[in-house]
Amino acid sequence: MEASLQDRFAPHNRCFGCGPANEKGLRIKSRVEGDTLVAEFTPEDHHEAFPGVMNGGIIGALLDCHSNWAATYHLMQRRAVETPPCTVTADFHVTMKRPTPMGPVRLVARVVESTDDRAVVEATLEGGGKVTATCRGTFVAVKEGHPAWHRW
Repeated sequence: MEASLQDRFAPHNRCFGCGPANEKGLRIKSRVEGDTLVAEFTPEDHHEAFPGVMNGGIIGALLDCHSNWAATYHLMQRRAVETPPCTVTADFHVTMKRPTPMGPVRLVARVVESTDDRAVVEATLEGGGKVTATCRGTFVAVKEGHPAWHRW
């Protein structure tokens, strides 16, 4: 299996949601499938909100980080460069559709609008065979001088 975007481009990143180097983080692994980015995640007991249901903050972190990687990968392709630009979240809105069960979940994200330095991404989180949450966010490539400039 091909390495995730996080392992390939940001192996030392410590982001709580997607950083491979954060031993206490979620460590999501986003992979390209056609024009979408997908990831599988299995929550642990400490990600629970109440019996059998995943915490909403964890859901938000999963959708935010996965969507951010969809944006940065898209901008990398758009610019025809070999490494992704460092992007940050400008805004994101999560809608909880139904409780998310504690079993494995699937994240799917795709860019729906973009310019040279930003991308709007729509994403879903599926659990138990149903979409349990959706997200729409804007992610912006930062410039030198921004605190996140060299985080990849």
